[in-house]
Amino acid sequence: MQQKLQPIVKDLVLIGGGHSHAIVLRMFGMKLLPAVRLTLITAAKNTAYSGMLPGHIAGFYSHDECHIDLRPLANFAQVQLYIETVVALDLENNKVLCANGLVVDFDVLSIDIGSTPATVSVSGAAEYAIAAKPVSQLLEHWYELIEAVGKNPQELISIAIAGGGAGGVELALSMQSHLHQILRQTQQPIPNLKIHLFQRDTELMPNYHSSVRHQIQQILTERGIKIHLGETVCNIAPTTHRETKEIFEIKCESGLTVECNKIFWLTQASAPEWLKIAGLGADEQGFILVEDTLQSQTHPQIFAAGDIATMVNYPRPKAGVFAVRQGKPLFENLQRILLGKSLKPYKPQKQYLSLIGTGDGRAIATRGVITLPPHKLLWRYKDWIDRSFMERFRFE
Repeated sequence: MQQKLQPIVKDLVLIGGGHSHAIVLRMFGMKLLPAVRLTLITAAKNTAYSGMLPGHIAGFYSHDECHIDLRPLANFAQVQLYIETVVALDLENNKVLCANGLVVDFDVLSIDIGSTPATVSVSGAAEYAIAAKPVSQLLEHWYELIEAVGKNPQELISIAIAGGGAGGVELALSMQSHLHQILRQTQQPIPNLKIHLFQRDTELMPNYHSSVRHQIQQILTERGIKIHLGETVCNIAPTTHRETKEIFEIKCESGLTVECNKIFWLTQASAPEWLKIAGLGADEQGFILVEDTLQSQTHPQIFAAGDIATMVNYPRPKAGVFAVRQGKPLFENLQRILLGKSLKPYKPQKQYLSLIGTGDGRAIATRGVITLPPHKLLWRYKDWIDRSFMERFRFE
């Protein structure tokens, strides 16, 4: 006798394929809930793993090695996958609206879409700077740059990076390492490359202990990366006096001006506009305010994790390590709300091991007040952690 299919009674919709959601999908695949329909809406078919992205830019990893392919993951979790761009939320009727007219109903919604560097307040940044996110856009410009340097290694190249947090520092070191390799292969002088790092604070990586900041500043200085501390970029515009190559002029509030070929933007992050106007309780940057359960403060049917969420009781830096750690508690509470059970609070740790790649096959290790200087063994340890994480999302 043929068994009857169980009717769908609940719709769980996930927006975004970030680290937390990747873990949630893997765990749902291992423990499917009956009568629950899972849907993933994401703008891209793969998601970059932030832990390996600087290594990819430095040339240590291929594109596939540092990206999670969401299609086999969705198949494993028996998820309906839509590669679509979300443009609005209808919170009164529990609907997700997409750019092409697709409307998806939900009973429970989870959001893990990361964040976007804020460029709105800086004249010319949106037009001429390359935002760190979406990552696919950043990488497209990076591939074009390394191809151009490979074809014309004799030409002078100047790169600017706005944002002196961990992301900006790792990007500067990784880019320099890869471009130096290209110049050495073509027997071109290293001085052909200049990298400028702009930081509005008077210290690099302000969320880190002073021992880390001191080492990082020393490494950047030794490698000839020009650090502009206490400098706030206020205007970016193309110059008109050079016709052979695209040149941009960066102006700072202090009056400092620097000319560059490429400008990468990694300043303070913010939420996308559609989320800001959705009506969810949010902080000043538009990030969703969530309780210890990762549940929205204002809409109990909505959860959020990763960079797009701000835990009210436990504010933490926007870092991939917290998104990864939120994966399991998010999965457990999504299951619990679908089953009508009480939710469990999650308390993120205050201190965590941070391994910062220096672009040359070494890494700095730091936790709390303890910092270890750059070493190859630390990079190998970081490489093992990152590869082990990615292995969880490889499906035959």
